[in-house]
Formats: sequence, C-alpha cells, structure tokens
Amino acid sequence: MRLISKWLIAWAWGGAAASLAAEPSVEHIVIVADSRQLSGWQAWLTNLYNESHLYFALATIITIPALGLVIGKLMDVLLGALGIDLRTRKLTEH
Repeated sequence: MRLISKWLIAWAWGGAAASLAAEPSVEHIVIVADSRQLSGWQAWLTNLYNESHLYFALATIITIPALGLVIGKLMDVLLGALGIDLRTRKLTEH
C-alpha cells in the first residue's frame, strides 16, 4: 500500500511539473490521415475522416453492426451446411 501511495504522489508531482513546464501558447494539433496513395473506398473513408470526425464516427457506428449482422448470417449458413444447427440446441449441461 505504501508503494502505491508513493507512486501516486510521484506521478502527481511529475504531472504538475510537466504542466508548469509547458509553453503557455500551445497551438492546436491537427489530426489528419494520409490519403495520397489510396484509392477507392479507402480514399473515400480517409477523406471522410479528414473532413469530418462526426461523419466518420457515424459511418463507423452504422457500418460495424451491419457487417456483424452480415457475418453472423453467413456463419449461420456455413454452420447449417456443416450440419450444426444452433437453433434446435438442447440444453444438456445440467
């Protein structure tokens, strides 16, 4: 416990020293992705990220569940073709 509290105190002092040592006029950081070598959907997605982080986040939020649904349905078909039917599974673990 003592080691953790000493570590937290040292960390707090280090953070305070770093913030006091920082230059008062800090410029804003610009975050962009390099799209010079990309084409097609990769270039579109990179340009979307560079233009609007909000639209990129919305596209990501919509795309990930949709792809999960498609992959899940494909796996159901594949498992059904292999003879594994998860819909009529009987609980035999009891």
